Parts: sequence; C-alpha cells; structure tokens
Amino acid sequence: MVNLMRVDERLVHGQVVQAWLPKLKVARVVVADDAAAGNPLATAAMGLALGEDVEFLCRPLSRVDFRALSADRVATLVLVRDVGSAVAAHAAGLRAPVNLGNVHAAPGRKAVTPSLHLSDAELLQLQQLEDAGVAVEARAVPAERPLGLQQLRQHLA
Repeated sequence: MVNLMRVDERLVHGQVVQAWLPKLKVARVVVADDAAAGNPLATAAMGLALGEDVEFLCRPLSRVDFRALSADRVATLVLVRDVGSAVAAHAAGLRAPVNLGNVHAAPGRKAVTPSLHLSDAELLQLQQLEDAGVAVEARAVPAERPLGLQQLRQHLA
C-alpha cells in the first residue's frame, strides 16, 4: 500500500529521512524518476541515506508498477520529482494522497510557499487529481499545518 506520494525535486533528503519516514512508518521507499534511475551514484547515495531498515527502489517512472504498489501490503512512500510525474503515476494506477514538498522556482512558476513554486499548468494538473478523488496537500514536514489546493491558490493571489 502506498501511504503517500511526495512531489519533491530533491527526492531523498533530510526532510524525508528525518521527518516523513518516522511519521509514515514505511518499510519501503520508491523513487520514480528517470534521471535518478539513470545515475548510479545518485541512486546509491539515496539508498545509503535511507539505511538498511528501509527497502529502496529507484526506477524510471515508466518502469514502476504503481498498481502493484498500491495493492500490496508493504507500507510505501513514493517520491517523484514534479507534478507531471505525480499525474503520470496516478494515470498508471497509483492510489495515494499527494504531498507537495519542494518544487523549485523556474520560469512560469510562482511562489506559493518558500519551498513550493507552481505554474498555472501545474495547478490545473493538481486540480484534475483532486477532482479525481486524490487528496492534495502542501507541507514540507509533517509538523507543519497542511495547505489544501484552495489555500495554495489563495497564497498566489
């Protein structure tokens, strides 16, 4: 079962290891990202950061069986780099709430929070996920108050 899908350009890093893993009590972390999967050094570093107690898989987005992850009994955190990947994972059968963690500034993106920048197209994609019944929230760490999609829009106004 997938407890959470997190959109975070940094993938595995301190917030994930120190805050999200203990909160979610997951036994497996899956990074679904083409660039990371193609970089053995990055993959090895992420695996080391997670430690031996957590199963770790790093695969290209198209090679992850999201339906199987959603259906099995292993508590799992899925990490993707961007909103488009979250949409693709959902389309491929992933059933999990979406957490928006860190999306960096880029042309066409507006600051929503200090660590979250979204474009109008990304906001539309997130709305489509929510309309499909997916819970969408933004927060960097579990201790923060989550912001829903409506609240994110208000932060842009």
